[in-house]
Amino acid sequence: MSVEMAEAIQQLAQDRGISEEAVLRTIEDMLKAAYKRKFGTCDNAVVKISEDLSDVSVYSRKQIVDGWTMKSKDFNPVKHIDLEDALELSPECEVGNEIDILVDLKEFDYSAVQVSKQNSHQSLSDIQKDRLYAEYKDKIGEIIIGYYQRERNGNIYVDLGGKVEGILPAKFQSPRETYHKNDRIKALITDLKKTNSGLQLVLSRTDPEFVRKIIELEVPELYDKTIEIQKIVREAGYRTKIAVYSHRDDIDPVGSCVGPKGVRIQSVIRELEGEKIDVLKYEEDPSEFIKNALSPAEVSGVILLDEVKRQALAVVPDSQFSLAIGKQGLNVRLANRLVDWNIDVKTEEQYGEMDDLVVESRKAVEELFADDTQSITTISELPGVDEKFVKVLKENGIEDIEHFIRMVEDKTIFDIEGVSKEDIESVETLINDTVEFIEDSSDVEESEAIYEEEYVCPECGTKITIDMTVCPNPDCGIGLSFEEEDE
Repeated sequence: MSVEMAEAIQQLAQDRGISEEAVLRTIEDMLKAAYKRKFGTCDNAVVKISEDLSDVSVYSRKQIVDGWTMKSKDFNPVKHIDLEDALELSPECEVGNEIDILVDLKEFDYSAVQVSKQNSHQSLSDIQKDRLYAEYKDKIGEIIIGYYQRERNGNIYVDLGGKVEGILPAKFQSPRETYHKNDRIKALITDLKKTNSGLQLVLSRTDPEFVRKIIELEVPELYDKTIEIQKIVREAGYRTKIAVYSHRDDIDPVGSCVGPKGVRIQSVIRELEGEKIDVLKYEEDPSEFIKNALSPAEVSGVILLDEVKRQALAVVPDSQFSLAIGKQGLNVRLANRLVDWNIDVKTEEQYGEMDDLVVESRKAVEELFADDTQSITTISELPGVDEKFVKVLKENGIEDIEHFIRMVEDKTIFDIEGVSKEDIESVETLINDTVEFIEDSSDVEESEAIYEEEYVCPECGTKITIDMTVCPNPDCGIGLSFEEEDE
């Protein structure tokens, strides 16, 4: 083979984007596969490639045997060679040595070569996919720019100018946007897929993270972490809400994102083809955060109805009601998702018509339960209890306070590893200071009923029942009678 082979290997490695070593391994595997189809095995096949890549040869490595072995059933012409034949190739041969015999590649079957070539192409494709996958897997969540190539079943295929292809599924396309041949497309990488044609990048323009990445490019304060995005919710093509906060009191997070005269946020809006964007300040106080989340509507006040169920009532002026709700409820729906509260919006007139008794009774119940003592049944609910000790008890099946007390009384608590006397005394003190045991009325009634049904013989003291006429004690045998006594 000539120097052309070295150039072909180098060109193949460059076109595929893989190393020359990978190409050489593939060539070696291809030749060994053809050797195996010809001779039934490739265990003794040796492929030698020159350092300048100009020559590739295949050798059959055979063991030199004597005449007796030639006549035995163990002799294999593929793996063995007679000493006399070997001496003709090399006069220094001895029995037991190995000798490499050049194989004429023309001896390989055409079908064997074709199958090997197909396997080699597949192997090179797999190597290329693995390399590209390793290269792009860390780019998930990043922005990439490509060009509209073609459309099929609503899915847009994007030319990314490399060895990978991008696909923008229909479900990840904004309803505002339409594309034409060679249109520039900026999108977020959300996933990687290996296909028969190569590696495919799944793209999205509807993901909230897409908005985050775009606005980070426009706002330097986001890049250096002076301000941060607390949460983004989005209805792609219609409206996006972004909650931001600042680590410095002298920097307004909303003003930084909007920019002078709205320059920064307008760049983001243009990229989203006119989608509305609300940038608002994040507040730890739920009432203030809900008020901000309903922007651009002005909110008169927010009442937290149930903090456990996270239900709130927002009161707005009559003129702001439709703005607070939004078209088809979009604004309040996004606000719900942003603050993670269920917000009921009422006008000031509607709020005034609400039943005052309902509002007052609800507040009274909340205050009652806020001031009332809580029902405590487990050790973990005790205020100030050592969490490590609670964990040890839980691992041993002890969670209820009553169960703990019983084990202390019968001293089986000390059999548990990791439990000290100080820990037990500490929990007992918390129980005595915090828990008030209330006796179950049903248990009291049951015990009283049992007590009322127990009688003893007045003569010998043997237990008797009301239906007996004679004492069951054989040594007594006194007659019995029961009379009901007036209260």
